[in-house]
Amino acid sequence: MNKIAIIGGGNLGTAIAKGLLVSKNYQPADIIITRNKIERLKDLKEKGVNVSRDNIFAVNNARIIIIAVKPYKVVDILNEIGPGLKSGHHIIASVATGITTDFIIKTLEQEIPVFRVMPNTAIEIQESITCICSRNANFADREQIKNLFSLLGEAIVINEELMEAATVLGACGIAFVFRFIRAMMQAGIEIGFDAITASKIAEQTVKGAAELLQKGGKHPEEEIDKVTTPKGCTISGLNEMEHRGFSSSLIKGILNSFHKIEK
Repeated sequence: MNKIAIIGGGNLGTAIAKGLLVSKNYQPADIIITRNKIERLKDLKEKGVNVSRDNIFAVNNARIIIIAVKPYKVVDILNEIGPGLKSGHHIIASVATGITTDFIIKTLEQEIPVFRVMPNTAIEIQESITCICSRNANFADREQIKNLFSLLGEAIVINEELMEAATVLGACGIAFVFRFIRAMMQAGIEIGFDAITASKIAEQTVKGAAELLQKGGKHPEEEIDKVTTPKGCTISGLNEMEHRGFSSSLIKGILNSFHKIEK
C-alpha cells in the first residue's frame, strides 16, 4: 500500500528516491524508479531500489505514482499509464512544472486523486521546501502525500493558483541563494581568504541565518538590528548594497521569473 513508483529517473526523480532512502522510512524495495537510460540508475540499483524501463510495471506494483518527467513528456506518460490506474487505489503526484491538476485529470479521463507537488533540489538531503495542492483527494490521501514529502524537508499545502509563485520562490529561489553564496565567496577571496575557507564561512553564515529565523520566529529586520551598531561596518555595507540596488535587484529577478513562468 505504501510502495512508490517514480516515473522519470532524472535529476529530480533520483533526488526524491535518494531522499526517501536517507529518511529510513522507506526501504529500497518500496521504491520503483523508471528511465529509458536505465544504466544511469546504477547507483540506486546497487542500493536495492527497483529500477526499470517499464512504466506499466511500475504502476502495477505501486500505489503512489510520482510523475517526474519534463513537462512536454507528461501527456505521453499519462496516456501510457492511464489504462493501468485504478480509482480508489492509485494516487498521482506530479512534480512537473506548470502541469495543473485539472490538465492531468482531463488527460486521464478518470476521477483519481491528483497532487501537484513543487519541491526544490535540496530534497536529496531532506531539506526541500515542498508546496502541495490537490484535487479529488480525501483527508487520508492528503495526509499521506504531505507526510511523504515532509520526510524530505518542509512540506506545506497551498492553493493551486499559487503554485507558479511557489515554483519561483522555492525552486528557482534556491539558485538565487546559490548565486548570493557565490558572490559572498568571491568577496571573501578578495579580502584575503582562500576559496575553501571563504566557502565554509559563506555557507555556514547563510545556514545559521536561516535557522535563526526558523527557530526564533522573528522578522529578518529584528536580526539585522542586532548586528548593525551606530557607525559600524555592518550598516555601512548594507547601505552600500542598497544604494546599488541589492534588494530591488533580487525582487525584480523573482518577479521576472514569475512573469516568465506565467507565460
